Amino acid sequence: MTTTAPTPAALPPHVLERADVRSAIANHDFGEVFRLAKIHGNVSYAKIAEAVGYKSEHIGKMARPETDGKGVRPRIIQFHKILEVVDGLRIPGHLAGLAPRPWELDRPARTTQPEDPSALIAQGGAGIWDIAEMLRRTEMSSINSAALESIEQGIDQLARAYPYADADYLHERTRNGLQYVTKQLEGRMTLRQHRELLVDTGWLFLLNACVQYDRGQREAANLSKAAALRIGEEAGHGEIKAWAWEIEAWFALTQSRWQDMLNAVEAGHMADQTHSVGVQLYAHKARAAARMGDGRLVRDSLDAGRARLDRLPKPDHPEHHFIIDPDKWDFYEMDAYRLLGDDERAAAHSRSVIRISTGPDGTEISPMRAAEARLTLGVAAARMGEIEDAIGMGTKALEADRKSLPSLLLVADELDKELRSRYPREAASRDFHEQVMTIKRGAVSPELPF
Repeated sequence: MTTTAPTPAALPPHVLERADVRSAIANHDFGEVFRLAKIHGNVSYAKIAEAVGYKSEHIGKMARPETDGKGVRPRIIQFHKILEVVDGLRIPGHLAGLAPRPWELDRPARTTQPEDPSALIAQGGAGIWDIAEMLRRTEMSSINSAALESIEQGIDQLARAYPYADADYLHERTRNGLQYVTKQLEGRMTLRQHRELLVDTGWLFLLNACVQYDRGQREAANLSKAAALRIGEEAGHGEIKAWAWEIEAWFALTQSRWQDMLNAVEAGHMADQTHSVGVQLYAHKARAAARMGDGRLVRDSLDAGRARLDRLPKPDHPEHHFIIDPDKWDFYEMDAYRLLGDDERAAAHSRSVIRISTGPDGTEISPMRAAEARLTLGVAAARMGEIEDAIGMGTKALEADRKSLPSLLLVADELDKELRSRYPREAASRDFHEQVMTIKRGAVSPELPF
């Protein structure tokens, strides 16, 4: 295969090996990449502009240090422009959290020993993509129905593992899936097969956005959500579009952007009105209304969501992240009633959530829901003057192994405020506040965007 010619702005190996360059690439801070390329690689802004399709002066603005007193420099956030920069500077896809770029695939393939299929099946996780590859090869075509079915099964497994599986594990497996599926999109296939793979990619980007946000990767999660929405639009897939808007509503909810949240809910309803995502959208609306103190809107939203839920068939796999199970409704009502100050109802729903989230052997099968339920019980206890119970519940919630950091911290902040306002002189209140702040400080760290 002919080797692809380098671009005028291809970064030299010694530049790509620098820790500061890799950190900037991982965070999609391409202005910093441009600045470092000029300093350490003698790559001019004119060459970069020629390679990525920007004007030279715009490259200069993006490369301007943020500390020069002229404000925050522009950022590249559109997915297609990110790809243009990565390709123009010949940045290997894995450094930016992407699948290998087409020009990378021109390199000679490394020979590897075939793995035992039984071992791959036993592994699960990354092995599911290897199984799909073996199935594809059995029919000697770019893609076939068996491989497509295997991919869908892999995505289903990941979505069903979301409530309890380690976030780092899910992140790695989802990235493996994205790399595998996007690579398959480069092969020969029918229009129907192309759409099926495109839809699979959309579901993986949705799951990726959720896991990234759980891990505190806000910017990366936004990129994955936007990619899923774009794929939903291209494939004409209303449910994927609706879930992308549901994720945006969740982001806005945890960031206290109430109007953005309500706009996302309406956009989600417009995209799809037949699947269970609509139930989640009503629930988000109720939770936002509770935080705005609108009790009537809370009850209207909960009634509408309950009515939609009652019309849906009972799911075969209620643990699937993109299928709303009836048991989750207690979780939504718990959140809304806590915010409205109806502690008795909130506590009753909290106990129900913990019971449902615990298996017969005592193992928590939905630890994230259980953690927020304990925080709710903590808020109710604090309001009733039971500080020891409040601290105990709050501490146990923060110690959960599986966390959705933005959601957990949103409710933990409520308990923290209750404790500090009601018991400002208690050492236990100060200790709990420090626990919350420690988690917040630990959540602020650079991460690979994908």
